[in-house]
Amino acid sequence: MAGAELIGKEEMKQVMDVLKTGVLMRYGFDKERKGIFKVRELEQEFAKYCGAKYALGVTSGSSALKVALTALDVGPGDQVICPAFTFLATYEAVLEVGAIPVMADIDESLNLDPDDIERKLTSSTKAVIPVHMCGAPARIDKILKVAKKHKLLVLEDNAQGCGGSFKGKKLGTFGQMGIFSFDYYKTLTTGEGGMILTDSQKLYQRADWYHDHGHDHNPKVSRAMEGRSILGFNYRMNELQGAVGLAQLRKLDGLIAEQKKNKQAIKDVLAQVKGVKFRKIPDPAGDTATFLAFNFPSETHAEKFQKAMADKGVDAVIFKKNAWHYVPNWEHFLAKSTANSKKYPFADPINKGAVKYDRKSIPQAEDLLGRTLVIGISVKMPKERFNKIKAAIEKAADVL
Repeated sequence: MAGAELIGKEEMKQVMDVLKTGVLMRYGFDKERKGIFKVRELEQEFAKYCGAKYALGVTSGSSALKVALTALDVGPGDQVICPAFTFLATYEAVLEVGAIPVMADIDESLNLDPDDIERKLTSSTKAVIPVHMCGAPARIDKILKVAKKHKLLVLEDNAQGCGGSFKGKKLGTFGQMGIFSFDYYKTLTTGEGGMILTDSQKLYQRADWYHDHGHDHNPKVSRAMEGRSILGFNYRMNELQGAVGLAQLRKLDGLIAEQKKNKQAIKDVLAQVKGVKFRKIPDPAGDTATFLAFNFPSETHAEKFQKAMADKGVDAVIFKKNAWHYVPNWEHFLAKSTANSKKYPFADPINKGAVKYDRKSIPQAEDLLGRTLVIGISVKMPKERFNKIKAAIEKAADVL
């Protein structure tokens, strides 16, 4: 459960600072809030932590994707390459801005395969969204190289890898923009909430304007009296979320260190199991250790091992069967059942060429995700919990 495990007096103090002012909104009421601007403070600290110039707090990781895509001017007529293994919000956000997501394969990192990008290119491709799944980095250096060659925008979806890095550089800072999710299950949590990073002042301003109805947030003019350049909507993070996020951010490095220790302990036990291999992580030092992924020679082996562990009370996920994180299992998406009767944007004539979501086009995902098991790693792992996991692994090893 990552950050949710550590909610305590620090978060309570930050929240009480806000409640004492009575101002829960991100903007305005400067006199009443008495210098308390928690979202602003979180944005500043988060940008500094990640080494980015600008950060913008929003309502969720999903809205962060939509706001960032809008800032990048991705829209009707455009296609965006996304990995087959991701949470469905990555695809939903592309549809939300009127563009079409294109499904690409993964590699042994379980992230977007850079080599498949060129195979999925069309004349309509405008951007690529690499997703750092399960807390570990994609081969972002290779992805950037391909994107540069074909003049593609890069939006990093780092919803699951907050605090992670690749060769010393924080994830979410490689592309033109990067996004984070702070929902209840994430490494850093504010209950809901998200963040957008960029080094571009232009992109930051577009995102800032769009996420708050077009307000330009001119500090010299009272709210609602500023100028406006574009229309927008409401994706503002509130002050209570900002308060919790501040306390969580200050715990992040310690949290990741504990997860790494716990992950290694479980990995050492699994390493004794015949036939087990581990997920290839492009930069192990940059892994947040939120999950441990290991694989077997076949799906049958993985399924037997999963069942045996479950019988001992320990859960492991086979993502090929997961309903939320693997494109071929999204029946409503495959039916193009968007929330309007016209099936926009799929049916929009501006989106030229049929896009197929065929399992045959992602052979590596079909293979890897069927024989890979994923275990969530806790921040706190009492001896009793570790012993239970160890016993489950040892018992499951007997079925192979």
